[in-house]
Amino acid sequence: MLFSTKFISATAERASLTKSVHAPYLRRDLVFEKLPESAKLTVCGLGFYELYVNGKNITRGRLSPYIVNPDQVLPYDFYDILPYLVYGENTIAFILGNGMQNAFGGFIWSFDKNKYDSAPKLAFALELKIDGEYTVTEADERVLTHPSPIWFDDLRMGEKYDARKEIPNWNLPGCDTSDWTPAIAARADAGEEMQVDAKPIIKTREIAPVSITREGESYIYDFGENNTGLTRLHVNGTFGQHITVDHGEWIKDGVFTQQNILFTQPPAIGKPKYTQRTEYICRGGDETYTPKFTYYGFRYAKVSGITEEQATPELLTYEVMSTDLGSRGDFVSSNETLNTLQEMTRRSTVSNFLHFPVDCPHREKNGWTADAALSAEQTTMNFAPEDNYLMWIKCLCRALTYRGVLPGIVPTGKWGHSGCNGPAWDQALIHLPYISARLRGDLRAAREAAPAMLRYLHYLRTRMDERGLLSIGLGDWCSPGPRPSNIITDSIISYSMGIQAAYLFRQLGMELEAEYCDGFAAALKKSIREHLIEDRETVRMHGDCQTSQAMAIYYGILDTDAEREAALKLLLQYIHDKDDHLTTGVLGARVMFRVLCDYGYQDLAVKLITRPDPPSYGFMIEMGYTTLTEKIVPSENSFNHHFFGDISALMIEYLAGIRINPDGLGANTVLIAPTFPSDMSFAEAHHDSVCGEVRVRWEKESDGRISLYLTLPLGISASLRAPVGYSIADALPDTLTSGTYTFLKN
Repeated sequence: MLFSTKFISATAERASLTKSVHAPYLRRDLVFEKLPESAKLTVCGLGFYELYVNGKNITRGRLSPYIVNPDQVLPYDFYDILPYLVYGENTIAFILGNGMQNAFGGFIWSFDKNKYDSAPKLAFALELKIDGEYTVTEADERVLTHPSPIWFDDLRMGEKYDARKEIPNWNLPGCDTSDWTPAIAARADAGEEMQVDAKPIIKTREIAPVSITREGESYIYDFGENNTGLTRLHVNGTFGQHITVDHGEWIKDGVFTQQNILFTQPPAIGKPKYTQRTEYICRGGDETYTPKFTYYGFRYAKVSGITEEQATPELLTYEVMSTDLGSRGDFVSSNETLNTLQEMTRRSTVSNFLHFPVDCPHREKNGWTADAALSAEQTTMNFAPEDNYLMWIKCLCRALTYRGVLPGIVPTGKWGHSGCNGPAWDQALIHLPYISARLRGDLRAAREAAPAMLRYLHYLRTRMDERGLLSIGLGDWCSPGPRPSNIITDSIISYSMGIQAAYLFRQLGMELEAEYCDGFAAALKKSIREHLIEDRETVRMHGDCQTSQAMAIYYGILDTDAEREAALKLLLQYIHDKDDHLTTGVLGARVMFRVLCDYGYQDLAVKLITRPDPPSYGFMIEMGYTTLTEKIVPSENSFNHHFFGDISALMIEYLAGIRINPDGLGANTVLIAPTFPSDMSFAEAHHDSVCGEVRVRWEKESDGRISLYLTLPLGISASLRAPVGYSIADALPDTLTSGTYTFLKN
């Protein structure tokens, strides 16, 4: 497959916050006296592109090809365009958007200062087979260009379109190109050429507004849900009518606001007072428009520049977007709060998955590494992210410095290598391949990351203090209560990375590397036990908080049942001291509820999650949010984050009891280990394993028994375990099969 690096641009002029440069049209005309036998096209559009063949949009997905640092990765899409070619004249046409090639709206993270910044550019290679002979056509000055009606586009700021500037048939043969100009040569960036093997971004559904209210001279459209996507404008406009649509997720004191998603409060000199804005200038008549090179996170849209007669439900339609992740699992129970939280978690997960996991779909749109790691298990139990994890891991590996430092966001330019990272964030490099390997038997990401994993663990050794402990970067983020120092969270997570890396290397047949990781983990565990268990009798961990106790238990720092029971007793005390409220941040929340369920305290876990007063997940529902908030006690911050979303994995794996490959024996093994909270009468979950669907439903019977209905696919090896305080009524068969099983309370 040919990946051409002969890039072209329409102009060398770059757009900025204060200077508009139209997104360019580009077209290459070809004449076939005989139709080709094959026609293979590879395309790299930096930042984004849309591809048309004879007027038909065949672009692989929205925001194609991918979001990258082009000095590290040059992403290419592949197309078979033979079905779209005709005898005679043909036109291959493109529109280019700024994307990350010129991300001037990302000034907070210095994306406007990258050395690779340029006007958007394009490379392609068209390989034709005619009469058995192959020819290759690449981008050059024979590609003609013209400004499109898109006169401003930025991934974060939005898009502006002047329909008066439309060119009829711009992407069809026969278009008048007398005022089009030849493309100019552009420098190829330094990245490695790579085919995009991630699933594309698609429109998943459409939502109509649930209400329209007037606010001054504007109209507020409420779509009832916080999601990610775009508004499609459909208006019978007048010539020159200028319509503005601002998108946000918050009605504050009855008024639409973007206060929580702006980084310019107060507005910085020369920086815009807006974000997530669509502007449209009408040509007159019945017209429809959807932006091409941006996306928004929002529930509400504020429309200005329209008349009262135009403010109809049909004016705006919410086109919901995300990566095409499908659906692999789900959970439902008698607890409606848990059901709502499951829906909110799933919505938050897909809202924040645009090529790769991002931290929020409005304010940042950044690939924060911790967010991806913390959500990886629940995402994989609910959806199918492995292809996109693989592509993103390739980018992480190339973002790793020679020394072994990983930035906190990927892609990045110069930002995040010296702060806002550290083991709790960097774990994505190892944890994502580990989750794909353990839950799906998929070693592609592990194979790709193997050299980087080893380099990273070597780097961590250089950062250990004299006690053999680590404290780098960020810790238990967004904690509402006592937060441990990084010395314990970083050291424990680094220990876990050593264990996971050893598992991956053994799966890859790399025993020497696995042994190195064993030694790395063993040394860290020894240091943690020597220096961070501050009271041997009570097993009080450094930090004196819920997070430190829960992490020590969950990650296997404690060696004996007596140690674990003592540490658990202190964890329970910390919880009860806070009147049964959680005080953990994102690191503690991922593990504490699991620990409670494993030791028979599922009632307490459910109470902590569902209680209606803060801090709790249930309070998010009380406040009317439809996605998980960035902070467990919502504040004037993001209302659509996913890094607190491991509660969904808890529901599927611990409450319903579907635990894939718990012992590392293979993704074709499953342990059915439910827990039975006292205030729940049933729970049901399913997960499409590598062998097929595993489905569990348990119900409490009137005589006190609990019936578990189990569906297992062929080829899976399953076992069944009773939770603390229960036993299985009958002897189990040698091979667990689909059927009904009964549990009795001891």
